[in-house]
Amino acid sequence: MAQTAASNDIELVQTRASVGATGEAYDGAAYEESHQDVNGHSLPPYDGGTAAWRMLLSAFVFEALLWGFPLSFGVFQGIYGSIAAEATLLTMYRPLCLLGLVAGSFAQTLGGLILTQGVLYGVGFTIFYYPILSMVNEFWIARRGMAYGFICSASGVSGAAMPLCIHFLLQRFGYQTTLRIIAAGLFVLTGPLIPLLKGRVPESASHSSPRTDWTFLRTPLFWTYSISNLAMGLGYFFPSLYLPTYATSNGLGATHGVLLLAAMSISQVVGQLSFGYLSDRKLPLNVLTVTSTLVASIAVYTCWGLAHTFGVLLTFALIYGFFGAGYTATWARMGTTISPEPTAAFAVFGLLNLGKGVGNVLAGPIGGALLMKRVDAGSYGTMDFAAVVLFAGSCMFVSAATIGLCYVDSSKFRAALHWLHRTS
Repeated sequence: MAQTAASNDIELVQTRASVGATGEAYDGAAYEESHQDVNGHSLPPYDGGTAAWRMLLSAFVFEALLWGFPLSFGVFQGIYGSIAAEATLLTMYRPLCLLGLVAGSFAQTLGGLILTQGVLYGVGFTIFYYPILSMVNEFWIARRGMAYGFICSASGVSGAAMPLCIHFLLQRFGYQTTLRIIAAGLFVLTGPLIPLLKGRVPESASHSSPRTDWTFLRTPLFWTYSISNLAMGLGYFFPSLYLPTYATSNGLGATHGVLLLAAMSISQVVGQLSFGYLSDRKLPLNVLTVTSTLVASIAVYTCWGLAHTFGVLLTFALIYGFFGAGYTATWARMGTTISPEPTAAFAVFGLLNLGKGVGNVLAGPIGGALLMKRVDAGSYGTMDFAAVVLFAGSCMFVSAATIGLCYVDSSKFRAALHWLHRTS
């Protein structure tokens, strides 16, 4: 009985999964009436209701706490620069994140930091995080863009507060004790929420889900979004990594750098909520993604590159936070646009996350290679950061241009190339 109900649920989700990509509305009441008993009981309502919001709020808190730390790495920049089944999974792999922080407090080399705060924390977080996203997919269908925007904005909420807290702890206790305090805090705050993380479909029924349909890998749209997403990921993290040291290079205090990260995080919250909400509406998805990366690119080229005062840097942080972060809130709708099959759409989301993760990993070594050794507070990018600014802005522009190519008439393009060849 549970298997039948789960199969029906998957089939009905498939028929609704592309809602938001096309902008079509539907009657949720009719759907719910057609999807009743599982072992004599109705499943909780989707796209709303106590169970759906309880699960989403719990996911929001986990996102805020576990993403808040890596988004605060800019606060550690000065210190590190001187050092060369779902419930079961949640219970097992949460300690990996915490162990990574504790182990990182003993690291004395760059390799040790990469292994602990990079690999160990990252692996634990990823394995812990994806069962939560699967639960979100079960509860939120037509309003999935809003749900993902809401979850993504959690990192902005913690990003506004955690840099300030971490800065205070670093000043008072040093980085080793600070990492241990963060690990203990995460353990205490996340533990009571684990029982609240329950999917909509009973676990026994969800085990009968079909295998992932990987045929979407042959669609041009998937690769268009993937290339755009990779380009965005390569440039996206540079402002959060370098704004504090950029501010210091322009004669501002360390507190100003922390405030800039906090302001960017607050703006990120609003941006991801807005883009996620709009992705469920009739506004075309490509308009949202191009707007996000194009405006972010212009802000990097101008506001950041030309900024030498706190006011201009604050303006940049607010603009970039809103538009740059809005891109990731559209991932859910990218998935359902590429494939209406639920498991395939979820796989697309995972691959997009991977693409941005590659950018996250490469941002450090690329930024280190691009940084110059001379600081001139009156020059573009304060000279030291000029190449970083140009690279970040160019990555965001390439991301927008890649999606823009979807609207280029290839036949006219080939005709133009043929004409140029004949006249040359």
